[in-house]
This record gives sequence, C-alpha cells and structure tokens, in this order.
Amino acid sequence: MQFSVRTTNYQNQSMLNICDADILGKKIIEGELTMHISENYYGERFVEKDEAESLLKTSSIINMAGKKTVTLSLKLGIGSEKAVKIISDVPFLIIFNM
Repeated sequence: MQFSVRTTNYQNQSMLNICDADILGKKIIEGELTMHISENYYGERFVEKDEAESLLKTSSIINMAGKKTVTLSLKLGIGSEKAVKIISDVPFLIIFNM
C-alpha cells in the first residue's frame, strides 16, 4: 500500500500532506465544489505504510485525503471520525497538534 507525501515546515511546525497514492493528480467533484489532489501539494514522494505511520505520528499539522490514509490515521488514534469530511466519496481530515 503506497501513500504520496510532502513534508514541509510551517511556522516552526512539521507539516505533512498525505494522500492515497491512487488518487494523486485526480479531481474530486461534488456539485459546484472541485478539489484537485495535486502533485504540487501531495506529491513529493511515495512511501509505504510503515513510513506513513511514522510520519503521521510525528507531524504537528496533517492534511490528508483518501480512504486508506484517513483509515490508517484513525487506527493510530490520530483524529476523530467526527472530523472527517467526505467529498464525492473521498474522505478528508486535517489535524493540528500545536
């Protein structure tokens, strides 16, 4: 199982953008809302599940998209199902651990 990730620093905090590798580059459309899962935002490199878990556990700010990514995060106790937003059957979750 692969994930696409981009890591950066934002205001002295580690920020992780992570998504399911198979949705990278796709447009998610629901009604008038269009979200692009862009390579520029999520596509620095591909990682396997073990590294994705490590990045999720150590990042202060996490922007995630995709069923596999959000499910993995919730299994690790990162985030809440109540905070998950679904857009055209794709879950999104944002975490701030400041």
